[in-house]
Amino acid sequence: MKRNLKIVNPKFYLLSISLSILMISCGTKKDIVYFQDIDVTAVNKSINQYNPVIKSDDKLTINVAALDQDAVRPFNLPAVAFIREGGNIGQATQQSYLVDTSGNINFPVLGTLKLAGLNRVQATTLITDMLKEYIKNPIVNIRIVNFKITVLGEVKNPGSFVITNERITIIEALGLAGDMTIQAERENVLVIREENGTKTYTRVNMTSESVFNSPVYYLNQNDVIYIEPNNSRAKSSTIGPSTNTTLGVISTLVTVAALIISITNK
Repeated sequence: MKRNLKIVNPKFYLLSISLSILMISCGTKKDIVYFQDIDVTAVNKSINQYNPVIKSDDKLTINVAALDQDAVRPFNLPAVAFIREGGNIGQATQQSYLVDTSGNINFPVLGTLKLAGLNRVQATTLITDMLKEYIKNPIVNIRIVNFKITVLGEVKNPGSFVITNERITIIEALGLAGDMTIQAERENVLVIREENGTKTYTRVNMTSESVFNSPVYYLNQNDVIYIEPNNSRAKSSTIGPSTNTTLGVISTLVTVAALIISITNK
């Protein structure tokens, strides 16, 4: 008894495979757009104020100025020149103060000063008031010269970045790192921070307006931002040489099967 086999057009298989791949790879704007729930009618929105706090291991430059240049000289560290390759002398750079583990620096004439826990304005006021005993109308300028943050994970340019203005937001930090890649998990960004000897871990949803009120919207010295891969990126990481070989074999078998079916139909 002869059976009639119903042969399905091979184009149907190829079309089905193409549609399946397309559906798997498709994403939506909801997966990648930042700040999706911002109310466009709210023109002004207040955010938390931020003043960086001096901590142990911070390096500070402290400049003291006044009309009487001779009077301020004992309170400024001398500039130090360095020798470049080839024996050339580089530009002189002012020395910095390292805040020790107790939060102190050793300031000329004034002695030991505890600055840890103070923001820059408070530290400036403290030193200015103490200098008034020695200098008329002193002007004090303090800068944190080793303020840096680190961005790791699914960004275009991961690494550590020195911040010259001592104030940076998480959005600006991602900009420095070249923004998140298309494979980044935007709803679960991790910020690692050390405060008073304890590490804190804060999750941020970059697709939500809530990021602007997050305690880590403004970054602190030595904060680390980690961007984890999304599910699509994690799955693609399992594709290696062996997987590529398997896919190649399957592709060959599908091609041969399609040819056999095509010949049989003729």
